[in-house]
Amino acid sequence: MASDYRAAGVDLVAGDEAVQLIKPLVRATYRPEVVGDIGGFGGLFDIGSAGYTDPLLVSATDGVGTKAEIARQTGRLGSIGRDLVAMCVDDLVCVGAEPLFFLDYLAVGRLDPDAVSQLVGGIAEGCAEAGCALIGGEMAEHPGVMANDQFDLVGFAVGAVERNAVLDGTAAATGDVLVGLESPNLRSNGFSLARRLVFDIAGRDLDDQAWAGADTTLADELLAPSVIYAPAVLAVMAEHEVHAVAHITGGGLPGNLPRVLGDTVDAVVDTTAWEPPRIFSELQAIGDVSDEEMGRVFNMGMGMVIAVPQAEAHEVVDLLAANDRRARIIGELVDGTGVVHLRQ
Repeated sequence: MASDYRAAGVDLVAGDEAVQLIKPLVRATYRPEVVGDIGGFGGLFDIGSAGYTDPLLVSATDGVGTKAEIARQTGRLGSIGRDLVAMCVDDLVCVGAEPLFFLDYLAVGRLDPDAVSQLVGGIAEGCAEAGCALIGGEMAEHPGVMANDQFDLVGFAVGAVERNAVLDGTAAATGDVLVGLESPNLRSNGFSLARRLVFDIAGRDLDDQAWAGADTTLADELLAPSVIYAPAVLAVMAEHEVHAVAHITGGGLPGNLPRVLGDTVDAVVDTTAWEPPRIFSELQAIGDVSDEEMGRVFNMGMGMVIAVPQAEAHEVVDLLAANDRRARIIGELVDGTGVVHLRQ
């Protein structure tokens, strides 16, 4: 009996079908600087026509972690791609960069064109919102290595910033005000702990009510898509003096704020300045997780933090609101050595 690639678990026909399904999704994200079309061996982007004088390219890569397992279990794949884009482009803006283009890598146990279309559709939607072009990607079947319905998703983003506008931590100064951009959910961080709490300790089902009186399911809360902050933060940078930007992902406020502060200031954060979304207290109660551990693992309701001069803080909050991003003043910078102090 003759052997072929399909017998080995790789379906080239399904791969071709998936490419045809995602072509219009990808093209819809193109910026004027994109050269060529989907299907080449590399994505081309004309940085010379992007309007920069002395640009530095900035790159970032990330995944969606074990949030992907929740999506797999529910079959709800549409928002995971948006999470992927958010994790990458919101890192770029922390050094002042505008996201320009994005690439993705999707590994699956068995290639299902409809599932691929959902995943890439979410990526395309995220790219469109972030203002970056989806100019390349790779789909790979891993039969015998991954279960048929398993997948892993990784993203790569490239942006640009003028050399004299790079945020490198040196501008953060005593007296700066910390403006926090609210996150209504977990985004894509802390899901290994969340899954342990929900499934192993509480024995919950994803279609259970999220909590008593909730009109959402547990799956709704855990799969709520990440906010993409980059466009709103760039709008602030265009009109106001910004000294530092921190993306609050794994590690929470204590782990991420020090990365952008330098070693001459401390951040003092008033944790009573906002109310964390209900999902966090529900998770904490299940496993009697300490406040310190919650703050180290989750964003606790703050997705990004911007350090700005005190005189501009309220205008920055208003501008973020005008760009559909809820924000509030949550603290200040004081003399120090690059440490974060959480005050209650």
